[in-house]
Amino acid sequence: MKSLLRGWGRSPSTPAAPRYIDGARMYCIGDIHGRADLLLDLQARIEADVRGYTGRRMLLYLGDYIDRGTQSRQVVDQLLERPLEGFETIYLKGNHEQALLDFLRYPEATAAWLDFGGLETLESYGLSLTSQPRAQDLGELARRLAAVLPDAHKAFFESGLLHWRGGDYLFVHAGIRPGVALDAQHEEDLMWIREEFTGSLRDHGVVVVHGHTISAEPEFRFNRIGLDTGAFHTGVLTCLVLEGTDQRLLQTGPGEV
Repeated sequence: MKSLLRGWGRSPSTPAAPRYIDGARMYCIGDIHGRADLLLDLQARIEADVRGYTGRRMLLYLGDYIDRGTQSRQVVDQLLERPLEGFETIYLKGNHEQALLDFLRYPEATAAWLDFGGLETLESYGLSLTSQPRAQDLGELARRLAAVLPDAHKAFFESGLLHWRGGDYLFVHAGIRPGVALDAQHEEDLMWIREEFTGSLRDHGVVVVHGHTISAEPEFRFNRIGLDTGAFHTGVLTCLVLEGTDQRLLQTGPGEV
């Protein structure tokens, strides 16, 4: 339940600290994963923090709104029905949103989604399972999910952006493929990549702000900033605040649930 300040960790090859869009302040929220309670808390902190600011107000969500936590439907309802007023809001698509969409179309081929958070999401939409579904039941389960999934929720999952650029920052869910031009990145990497990106020491030409890979604390590197602090089990949901060359954090928690 505190705000944290982090400095810019520059590499010797970086001539200057990265700068966000002049005249704007960005609030970037990491992976929510079915924790509507933490989202409400963090949104209240953002509203308090931005009070009195007269510049361009921007809010970006890095994706993974659903799965793992128990309140996936409530998170999406909250984002759609009670957006923060006065903000330009950008929603990225996470791999978990894509996994749900894939399950609706190809349930037998994508049943692994149920093992990394899908069961909790099904329950949040009223589809409680007493046991792991059999292979022959997956098609029916996908049809039941399609029947209870609000059209607005499905459209929200489908419409998420894969990346967004602001000043010297590139915002993506998972990361980018090092050495590949930014305009040639594959969407699978943008939503799923891990070690090849997080372990890279390349200068990407931008600072990549991402979620997807959990760390005990936000990770600040010269070429990336990781914001997934495992909210679904730690109680810590993280927001990066960018203004000019300043970087700071707003966070909920901590506390295991």
